[in-house]
Order: sequence, then C-alpha cells, then structure tokens
Amino acid sequence: MHARAALSAAQSALGRVIRGKPQVIERLLVAVLAGGHVLLEDVPGVGKTTLAKALARVLAVSFARVQFTPDMLPSDILGAELLDPKAGTLSFHRGPVFASVVLADEINRASPRTQAALLEAMNEGHVTIDGKPHALPMPFLVLATQNPIEFQGTYPLPEAQLDRFLFRLVVGHPSLEDELEILADRRTAEPLDSLEPLLDGATVLALQASVRAVPVKEAVVRYLLEIVQATRRHPELALGVSTRGALALHRASQARAFLEGRAFVSPDDVQALVEATLAHRVIPTEGSRFGGRTTAALLAELVARVPVPR
Repeated sequence: MHARAALSAAQSALGRVIRGKPQVIERLLVAVLAGGHVLLEDVPGVGKTTLAKALARVLAVSFARVQFTPDMLPSDILGAELLDPKAGTLSFHRGPVFASVVLADEINRASPRTQAALLEAMNEGHVTIDGKPHALPMPFLVLATQNPIEFQGTYPLPEAQLDRFLFRLVVGHPSLEDELEILADRRTAEPLDSLEPLLDGATVLALQASVRAVPVKEAVVRYLLEIVQATRRHPELALGVSTRGALALHRASQARAFLEGRAFVSPDDVQALVEATLAHRVIPTEGSRFGGRTTAALLAELVARVPVPR
C-alpha cells in the first residue's frame, strides 16, 4: 500500500476504535508527521490509553506504558547500568522509554526530577546513563496524560517543560450516539484487537521527511509570526509564545497540509492548530484568570484581529 493511502487508512482505522473524535485523531497524526509529542489533558476513562495503543498498532511500532507515581526514579523510565554477577561486568538495561510510542500516564504525579528525565529524552532523542549516550528509537513519540481535576499529590509541569509538547489536547466525553456505538462495538469483541499494522517505522520517518519539504509561502510565514508576536503584546497574557512555539506551529501546519493531501500550507492550517499548539505556551494575567477568560478564548480573539493573507 502506498504511504499516503496507508496514512489515510490509519486515520480511518483509529476512527473506528475512538468513536466521535476525528479532530483528536487528526491532531495526533499531525503530531506523528511533525515528529512532536502530545500532552493529553483529560479525566480518566475517555480513551487516552486505548488511543495510544491503537496508534502504536497501526504504525506497527513498539509501545510502552508507564504509570507515573511520586516514588518513581529516573532510572525506572530510562534504564540503568546493572552488574552481571556471573561476568562481573556492567551492562545497560533499557527502560520503557526505549519504545517508539511511550504512554506516560499521569505524568504530573512523578517528581520534577523524574519528569525532567523524560522531557530531556523527548528533547534530545537520546538518554545519557553514566556518561554514555543511548539513542532512542525513531520515530519516537511521547503521549503524556494528566488529570486536570485532581491536583492532590501532583507536581504540575512548569512552563519550560510544557513547551516541549507540540500539542495539548482534550479528548472529551463522546456524544450519546457515539457512546451507543462504543457500547455496541464492545458487546462481543474489543475493536483494538482487530486493528492491523498499516505502516512501519521506516515509512513514518519517510513521511516526516516529506512533511519538512512542504513549502510555506512567505506571506503565510509572516501571518504565523504575526500571531505569535501578538501573543507577546497582548495585555491579558503575562507570557507570550516562544520561538520554539513558532517553530512548532510552522511544522504542525506543514504536517496538517500534508495529511490533507495538499502541496502547500494555507492560513487555514495555521488557524486550525493555534489553540492546540499555543494555548499551553502562554500564561494569562491574574486579572484575566479571575475574570474567567480562557487561553483558548484569548487566542481566538487574537487570531481574529490578525489580517489573513490572500
């Protein structure tokens, strides 16, 4: 199967497992194509783990799930040099981070030290144990989850670490009709078990290279940067978007255009991804928060004021 056709088939297959969430699935595949990581911020039981498992299965890559806890150490994720008592030598035992799709469940329950170890791996593409670098598998995608309601015993991710995630997504509860379909799907079998591998690691890397080659006209780049710069001047934002955020929006826009089968990036791509890419990279002022203004609303108003290139 041609790579583009396989990508479209993967999108349809994920839609049969995660009912009623086409936008979440689209954003997830955009993240894969852009080579970025995703923070899923939602309550338990809405399908985050199923989504991660389904993605790994259709991509035909390795998968690991890590349940984060306050007593977890960096070595529990990265691995460690262990002594072989028979040989009398040290050998490196890989941790769960050495998988292509890593589900970091409830990442905010781990200590800042452990969080930092994972986020360094996300940023560098390798881990260093006792001074020795160990390359992570490629492609490499971290899907981290956190519960936005329960804060007891958690360590919130600081802004510098949130900036490492390409997207922050909310899955949300399904509609009544979609939930009826979910119950019917699982009456006699588990849809996840019927998923077939449609891509492979080498094909995903080739698709990522194709995404980087999608042209972006100067007018669209300027439009994107005007949105980014407007966040830095907005009176209700204490912190605007960094240059890393601008690069993330640029790459994500290329990936969305590629996923939709277009050979160019349009302003619509930029607009569609502003909230998912930038909302977790800005900090509203205290007055804005107390007034009940969400970052999503602030960004929507800001985008509406930036002239769209023709």
